Formats: sequence, C-alpha cells, structure tokens
Amino acid sequence: MASASDTDLQKTPLHALHLELGARMVPFAGYSMPVQYPAGLMAEHRHTRTAAGLFDISHMGQLRLSGPDAAAVFETLMPQDVMGLAPGKQRYGLLLDEQGGILDDLMFFNEGGDSIFVIVNGACKASDIAHIQARIGQRCQVQPLPDQALLALQGPQATAVMARLSPGSEKFVFMTGGKLQIGGIAAFATRSGYTGEDGFEISVAAQDAEALARLLLAQPEVQPIGLGARNSLRLEAGLCLYGNDIDTTTTPVEAALTWSIQKVRRSGGAREGGFPGAAKVLAQLTAADGAAGHLDHDTLKRKRVGLVALERVPVREGTPLQSFEGHAIGQVTSGLLGPTVDRPIAMGYVALAYAGLGTRIQAIVRGRPVPMEVSTMPFVPPHYYRG
Repeated sequence: MASASDTDLQKTPLHALHLELGARMVPFAGYSMPVQYPAGLMAEHRHTRTAAGLFDISHMGQLRLSGPDAAAVFETLMPQDVMGLAPGKQRYGLLLDEQGGILDDLMFFNEGGDSIFVIVNGACKASDIAHIQARIGQRCQVQPLPDQALLALQGPQATAVMARLSPGSEKFVFMTGGKLQIGGIAAFATRSGYTGEDGFEISVAAQDAEALARLLLAQPEVQPIGLGARNSLRLEAGLCLYGNDIDTTTTPVEAALTWSIQKVRRSGGAREGGFPGAAKVLAQLTAADGAAGHLDHDTLKRKRVGLVALERVPVREGTPLQSFEGHAIGQVTSGLLGPTVDRPIAMGYVALAYAGLGTRIQAIVRGRPVPMEVSTMPFVPPHYYRG
C-alpha cells in the first residue's frame, strides 16, 4: 500500500515498465526510481561493463536556450567555452555562484541555428531553470522540456545495438550527436554517458519512451539497470555525483575539474573570467598551476582525490579522513566496494599537503582506522569512442 510520501513522488514515463520488470523502487530527486532489478546491483554493474545496460534518467532536466545571443549569455554563467563549441558537439559545464561554488554540473550541446540543448541534474532542475531564467532570460529564450524523457544505453555493445536500430548512429564519436530515428521512433542522441563506457544518451518524447525502452530491451545485449549500479559505475569512472562530491561549498579547482575550463576562459585567455566567482576560481587555478611548481596553500587548501583502501573494508560517504598522526584532513564524499576493480574505492576532499599520488592516510570507519592511499582516477580505464 502506497504511503503519503510515495504518492507525493513524481513518476517517469517508464514507471509502469519498471514495476513490470520487478524493479525495487526508491525515492530519488523527488521521483520514484528503480534502484535495482531482480538480477541485483553486482550483476547489473557487470552487464554494463561487458554488454549493454539501459538506464531511465528521465528525472533529469532538459531545456533549450535559443536566440542569437544564447551562447554568449550562457557563457556568463559558467567558466566553460560555450561560444567556441561547434554545432553537433557537446561539452561538460558547471553553473557557479558568486563565490565560485558549484550550483550544478550539466551537459550542453550546440544544436546549430542559435540553439543550445542543456541537460541538468534532477534534484537541481527547478532551481537551475529559475537561476538561468532570472539571469539570462531577457537575452535568450529559456524553454524547459518537461515532455521529454531521457534514456541512457551504456556499455561496449551499445553501439552494435544502436547501429542495428538506427543505422548511421555508430558514426557519432564521443561528445557528438544529433537527431535520428531508432526503429522508426524520432529521438535525439549524443554519444556520451555516466559510466565510463561507450554509449548513448537518448532524448525522446515522453509518449514514445516506453516503446523505445521496450525496443531496446528486446535486443539480446540489453538489460535494465538501476540507480545502484549507475552509482558504482560512475564512481569507478571517477565521475562526480552532485550533492555528494560537488556542491556550493566546492569550487571547480578544489573538485579537480579544471580540465573542464578551456584556455580561452582562463587567465590570459581571450575571454578570461566574466563568470560568477571568477576572481576566486582564477586565483585558485593560478595556485594549482603553482609558481615554480610550488602550490599556493593559502589560496587553495583542499582537493578532491581518488582513494583506495589497503584493507578490504568499504569506506562510505561521510567517513572522516585523518593523517597517521591523528589530525583531521578531510572527508570521504563517495565510496564503495568497486565491483570491477574488486577492492574498496572512494573519492573525497583532503588538505592539499595530502593530495599527492601515493600519499597514505587513514579513514576512520566505526572508530577503527583503515589505511588508504591516494590513487589516480578513474579507477577503471574509460572506453569512450573518440574515432
């Protein structure tokens, strides 16, 4: 029997299909979402790494910015190069507040014809759309797309499935996309995802979402995958989860996301700054680059790092991190036993002095110290198709 809280949750267009497939549903970002199916998290994780997994990500927000100034004004909200993004290409972006904190991370795609397609996180979509509308809505049209569903097909066999159902889609390379027909269903797809694997994210009219999902699930390579495996896959891929690993208390530099800030927006670039929190972010970028190789600990005090436990003890979100002398140096933001690497992995923030690769620290798990080592990320090599 549904509780009042259950009835308050929104449902994606695939809700009935999830129930039919035996999914265990949980509240997530205000929606009732499948955390796993009868096969279980481990099997779903491994299937995505070896074949193809289908994810319902329709809780995420989709919107379109349009008008001759759309790229220029969207760029005033983020440290990314929007104006220089070629039609047919996609880029990762960060909405920042005036202190350089991360309001949300997102993906944006140049549709051509003065139109930018944007995907934001589900838990942030109402505030993101309001933020974008308030700041640039006078200079471009901000159109939410609530009648669109979003599916992700991920894994090494995803391309074979797409090529069979939508010939020509296999020609897309990582972070490119366009309109297509999948088994006669009109859709828009980009070759991207959140698992570290090759794959596609597919925007489709909500009314066509179930037909598309059933078509994809009818392919022998494809199985449904829930939020549980989505989380373990993205952590092995070293990808941030908004609200865990990044939020308004973290800057792009602290979060080790400086790779996403193109040269044209950095110090000395043709369009340097001009985004919220630019003074702080650019100062931290300079500190991270380091004069004569020495990091400026006054400007930049902490950094997101990958961590591997040296004992077989899972280290979860919120676990405090200490030096071996017992000094508090940070906290774990995401952590679990990585199904592919078969060892406990985590990411978290540590004081800059402890952020170097190979540095040994300890996590305090239920009062017991567990030795950990700062590791490179991703923990599993990515398999993006770059052509």
